Amino acid sequence: MAFAKPQRETDFQAALESGQYDALILIHGPGAELPGSLAEALADYGRLDARLASGCLLIPTQAAPGGRLVAAATGSLKRDFDDVRRFYDAGKKAAALARDAGATKPLLLVAGIPAEARYEQAELVALLGFYQGLWQPLEAREALGEEAVEPVALVGVLSESLDIDAAAAIEAGRRAGRDLCGTEPERMAPLKFAEYCEQLFAGTDVKVSVLRDTDRLKRDYPLLMAVARASLVVERHVPCVIRLEYEGEGEIEKTLLFAGKGLTYDTGGADLKVGGHMAGMSRDKGGAAAVAGFMKTLALLKPKGIKAIAEIGAVRNSIGSDSFVPDEIIPSHAGVRVRIGNTDAEGRLVLADLLSHLREDAVDAVEPEIFSIATLTGHAARAVGPYTAVVENGPARELRTGATFSMLGDRYGDPFEISRVRREDYDFIAPRTKADDVLSCNNAPSSVTPRGHQFPMAFLDVAAGLDKHGLDSAKPIPYSHLDIAGSGVEGGDWQHGSPSAAPVITLAASYLL
Repeated sequence: MAFAKPQRETDFQAALESGQYDALILIHGPGAELPGSLAEALADYGRLDARLASGCLLIPTQAAPGGRLVAAATGSLKRDFDDVRRFYDAGKKAAALARDAGATKPLLLVAGIPAEARYEQAELVALLGFYQGLWQPLEAREALGEEAVEPVALVGVLSESLDIDAAAAIEAGRRAGRDLCGTEPERMAPLKFAEYCEQLFAGTDVKVSVLRDTDRLKRDYPLLMAVARASLVVERHVPCVIRLEYEGEGEIEKTLLFAGKGLTYDTGGADLKVGGHMAGMSRDKGGAAAVAGFMKTLALLKPKGIKAIAEIGAVRNSIGSDSFVPDEIIPSHAGVRVRIGNTDAEGRLVLADLLSHLREDAVDAVEPEIFSIATLTGHAARAVGPYTAVVENGPARELRTGATFSMLGDRYGDPFEISRVRREDYDFIAPRTKADDVLSCNNAPSSVTPRGHQFPMAFLDVAAGLDKHGLDSAKPIPYSHLDIAGSGVEGGDWQHGSPSAAPVITLAASYLL
């Protein structure tokens, strides 16, 4: 779980002469002002290679430690559609090139940052992009050794203003999120997911409790256990609910509550995924991974006045003779009778029970906000591409939760798109008979269903009993659903892409920094 934590340097020449570093990583925008020797070296090289203005290059020069300069250009930063991710992308490219060149102790310098609000976090974003480029899967590190696959042992950062401790805490959370999301289904089966969390929070102020007893799970998480039913015959696949709790020092002023979808593998169940669509479904735990990652960042930063509770449903949706099937009617923890529309819409069932428990916590909490985070719908990826979709209830919209996430996500390189839940979404999941209270879904892929990522939020609202805490209630509770189906892995490649740990950065920026 360890990684090379950043170390601040404030004097360029002193850092070069210290002997600690073996390469200089320069992330540079157009017209960057650089120290004399470095400026001269780049000017000389630029006359030979025009790619310096737009590419990522390894340049031999005595102006850099170890004689190695990795210069990664951001490209244009002035157009309407340019944003701080130009620095993130440059950092990521530089990491791969520096590692492949043999650098193990790089020094990072970010230059040419425009004096605009959209780039005020460029140093942090470039550093996080650099770390994204260094990460290798947990299984590789365990099989071959940390140093063999992640040889970088020290990362220096030339900056007078960057909060190094905050950067390290955010990256620790993102790393945990990538590890938990990016592992294959046996390495991170439900109870192994729980074991990772127990190790992750050992010695911190986050209390971890794991509910493994299947009888209690059947009683208290009936929808979750319906999803898990076919997995119970395989001991290593049995489900669990992981509860993480943190209470900061001083008077509590804010309570954050998170439900994380932790489908360690999703076969689709009785509505089996066919035609090659099952590959990559070991990453269907990305929401739970992000929840655990955010809690790790919180554990390191130890904010005062904040209470946080997270529940993670670690479950495998298997296929077998005891699979739950469409047409079943199953009561949720909130007592809502759910008619199953399709067993491949299993994540919302898991989340509904988790949210119902969090609803009970929120009723008496100080300034509560509830969130569900999930790789929930292909529609979200189709509709908003590589961004996190946030869908709010009325109290959350009045609190401007989505607007805050959108603004800070842009500043910190972890963008959001705001969606609205509307009356059509509640009509969509309305019961067709008196036998049930809510329909879980239709029987077509979400990606070809109108409002395919909005109506599931309506289902969660009703099935969890949160619809009783809207603007018209005596106890309104803000609730926001975050669908990371498009943002959870890079390039939308759920089988091979690197997990992004979205939306850990934006959550940290919103509540911890």
